[in-house]
Amino acid sequence: MKKLLSRPKSLKDVVFSYCPGCGHGIIQRIVAESIDDLDLREKTIAVAPVGCAVFAYDYFNFDVTEAPHGRPPAVATGIKRTNPDKFVFTYQGDGDIAAIGIAETIHAANRGENITIIFVNNANYGMTGGQMAPTSLIGQVTETTPFGRDPKNDGYPIKLCELLSKLEATVYLERVSVHNPQNIMNAKRAIRKAFQCQIDQKGFSLIEIISNCPIGWSMTPLASMKWIEEVFLKSFPLGVIKDKTQLNA
Repeated sequence: MKKLLSRPKSLKDVVFSYCPGCGHGIIQRIVAESIDDLDLREKTIAVAPVGCAVFAYDYFNFDVTEAPHGRPPAVATGIKRTNPDKFVFTYQGDGDIAAIGIAETIHAANRGENITIIFVNNANYGMTGGQMAPTSLIGQVTETTPFGRDPKNDGYPIKLCELLSKLEATVYLERVSVHNPQNIMNAKRAIRKAFQCQIDQKGFSLIEIISNCPIGWSMTPLASMKWIEEVFLKSFPLGVIKDKTQLNA
């Protein structure tokens, strides 16, 4: 019998510890597949922060270093500048990249650093109990917004791709999702394109991935997928936000 699917070499043979229905396992699988497809494993260095994303080093089968909360783009910049032959990407959640780390993110993008950011957006602080994050939706109930996010008190959701798209040096920005098979396949395509952008030395790329957090959202996994489709994507529509890859060819 021909084997059609196997564990990527870039994933360790261990069981994920993420909550049931969480999208991190899916995302890390397609990141690992993309690295294998592009034959990058022996030259890859990933940077993981604080939060659910920190567990990446337990699952990726290549070099992964940990950065202080919010600082992965700065750490990745240092690694890439001192090791330009390496493939460097960060793996970050919304609280990390859009709250405490938003300055590092904006400045790395503004400098056009030749790194790739994988940004997992699940609209809450999943690891610490489901508090409001910079990406939480208007009206969304969280541990710190029990009556729903109120823009008068809490501001509006930060749409990071749209924000970074205004910077001249950003090359490729796309928002994807992993809430169904079709979107998972599209997310892998976008990740591969972002990785190729770095390989071709075209500059800064970021893929924002809308992901389930059933525990943080107080939903079943199936209900969380439906909520992404019916609610989440209305505030964070999918698609290419900016693509200068052909211009930089």
